[in-house]
Amino acid sequence: MAVPQKPGGGFSRPSGPGGFKKPGGGGFNKGGYRGRFAPRKEAEHRINHFIRVPQVRLVGDNVEPGIFDTQTALKMAEEMELDLVEISPTVDPPVCKIIDYNKFLYDKKRKEKEMKAKSKVSEVKEIRFTPNTDDHDFDFKAKHAIEFLKDGNKVKAYVQFKGRAIQFQDRGQLLLLKFAERLSEVGILENMPKMEGRRMLAMFAPKGKKKS
Repeated sequence: MAVPQKPGGGFSRPSGPGGFKKPGGGGFNKGGYRGRFAPRKEAEHRINHFIRVPQVRLVGDNVEPGIFDTQTALKMAEEMELDLVEISPTVDPPVCKIIDYNKFLYDKKRKEKEMKAKSKVSEVKEIRFTPNTDDHDFDFKAKHAIEFLKDGNKVKAYVQFKGRAIQFQDRGQLLLLKFAERLSEVGILENMPKMEGRRMLAMFAPKGKKKS
């Protein structure tokens, strides 16, 4: 029995009289043995000959579930050209599976990456206008808002009224409705433009997301 040396692998044969090839740094690193003074890196799970309990409980689709002597379980894993991997070390006896350990780690990291991507917290990006925003500035800000929405963020667009400009609220409303039309392919207007103090606000959410 031995430690897998590359993805898709099974076992490499033991080297030395009756012993196992010790992986570099205490883990199962691709580079193999790193030298006497290399820093130790603990493996994420105990596998193969590092499982030093007398018995283990085997689970999984490729074995008959039950309690086995550890040496028997190791022999079963070697015959399948797979690894005996300790999944739950805190129970008695520890729960193990016979699997390809490198593939197991690869799948685990891929799932963690997918979960991290899904759990990304959206931000609220602000876009500021004035009642007199010209077409060039409008197009520039619309372009940024579209990118924000595509990235999964919300967009808070507002028209700021200063001094006597407060009398042009109708102009601000038309501007925000025009903005909503420009963003319609990627964003949803969550509420009609409304006044808050001296600002007229409109909130946009990425398409496909429910209103919170």
